[in-house]
Amino acid sequence: MKKMIITNNDWVLKKYNGKFTVVYIDGTFKDVLLAVRDKLHLGHELLTHPLGSSVKPGETPIKSIMISDEKNKINFSSVYMIENAIITYDKFNKEKLKFLDDKRIEDFKLIDLTVLESALNI
Repeated sequence: MKKMIITNNDWVLKKYNGKFTVVYIDGTFKDVLLAVRDKLHLGHELLTHPLGSSVKPGETPIKSIMISDEKNKINFSSVYMIENAIITYDKFNKEKLKFLDDKRIEDFKLIDLTVLESALNI
């Protein structure tokens, strides 16, 4: 199965663009969730959990999500999961994100890349 990665992590873009379809979102974690939701409504399927990892959505601005590159029938399980992820994201207090310095953001990029690579079994 061909894979697509939707991310706001430029490390993922640099490392996997050309190996997979990579959609880079110049935006927030929520922007990534919304972009994934839009793709799922077109018939793509989730391949990684939208909130997977031990880092809470209110504590990191970085997220990469893998979906199928091919479109089929709408997978309602995937749509349900992304809609719940958006609701969950909205419940978190994101005040901590205002105080992240560049070093911490780089740390979160590495964590996100590592989580993605564990899903890819790399």
